[in-house]
Amino acid sequence: MDDLKQRLVDVAKRCGADLVGVAPAARFAADDPVFRIYPNVKSVVALVFRCLRGSYRGTEEGTTYYQYTTMSVENLEETVMPIALVRAANLLEAEGYTAVPQRRHQTILESKDGMNPEVAYDAITRDRPQEPQMHFIDAAVQCGVGEKGFHGALLTDDYGPFQRVCFILTDAVLEADPVVEPHLCDTCGACVKGCPGRCVDPESGTIDEWRCAVYYNGANGTKNPFMPPTAFPGFEDRLQIIAGEAEISPEKARRILDEIYFYPPAQHSYTCSICGRACDVACYCHLEEKGVLKKKFKTPFRTRPEWKFQLADFR
Repeated sequence: MDDLKQRLVDVAKRCGADLVGVAPAARFAADDPVFRIYPNVKSVVALVFRCLRGSYRGTEEGTTYYQYTTMSVENLEETVMPIALVRAANLLEAEGYTAVPQRRHQTILESKDGMNPEVAYDAITRDRPQEPQMHFIDAAVQCGVGEKGFHGALLTDDYGPFQRVCFILTDAVLEADPVVEPHLCDTCGACVKGCPGRCVDPESGTIDEWRCAVYYNGANGTKNPFMPPTAFPGFEDRLQIIAGEAEISPEKARRILDEIYFYPPAQHSYTCSICGRACDVACYCHLEEKGVLKKKFKTPFRTRPEWKFQLADFR
């Protein structure tokens, strides 16, 4: 490993990054957003941060629900990752190279009709031009830190789908890491079955983002201990909504989200995940059961069948 890259990796890891990978700009298509963001980019650096396995524990047990959102979304995105980005970028710029930090802007979407389930829908501005944003998972794959799972999540050998990623675009030519040969995802369908809102297409793995927003926020009453029995009184298909079986358009999703007030949000417009990223958890449990994850724990994540309430409780 060349000296500059080694120092970059060392700084990033001292600041909390768990994995660092580098891709040459030549790996990206000519129309990739990285070139619109920084036309002179020579290297793309990925910084990966684990989501604590324990932050998913409360949702698994049905006890505390704020830990995943505050610790594995909000705190990582707003505190830990920006600090590491700035420190690593400072190193590159101290050496005379340009370093363009790239973290997710939660309210900038690739499509004006899209949705980010992690934030309030009315925080997203859709009536003005959107600036380019990287394809985060695809870029991470090009940087050699992991592979793309069936439902679109980044999968790594240590943490499965439990991580988040940010980037630095730089004109420094850094030693590249090889692209990982896919070996974790076996298209088992656990992510499809694990979703409480049937948001993952079983054929393509595509996620319906508006539907995901509804069930990420807790519209499935059989998995939401905070939902009152009389939830969604203005909907004729309220029981289908509560069961995760209703047809949901973007307009209907907005109406449903306006009525999901059962649990307080986090800060920075982040909404609290009641599903606890059930698709990722199901994927993680499958990978752990297969024994393919390098990071081992004293006990398995899932030790008993999943709990759920009965739909009859809402009739």
